[in-house]
Amino acid sequence: MSVTIYHNPRCSKSRQGLQLLKDNSQEITVVEYLKNPPDQKTLTDILDKLGMEPRDLMRKKEKEYKENGLQDASLSREALIAAMVKFPKLIERPIVVAGKKVALGRPPENILDII
Repeated sequence: MSVTIYHNPRCSKSRQGLQLLKDNSQEITVVEYLKNPPDQKTLTDILDKLGMEPRDLMRKKEKEYKENGLQDASLSREALIAAMVKFPKLIERPIVVAGKKVALGRPPENILDII
């Protein structure tokens, strides 16, 4: 099975997730999402498959979250997703997509549920 991992090589959890995929002989497409962020449609699809809202997948301690007022409860889902596209550093990682299944690799072992 082919899987895609939205990966940040500087993140230990992301590196652990990638290693789990390698250890399980997966055909892996690595997307360094800080360099190549997912678009609005892709993020919407990921959120829908995870059953999450944008804030559930956002790193709220990042300065971009605070500086852009993303804690404002009146912001729409679309506005929050647009912020994640504009500031990919806000996206929690790693995210693994395997066919129609998606897992957030926090903890990395969550990935094993979909491969």
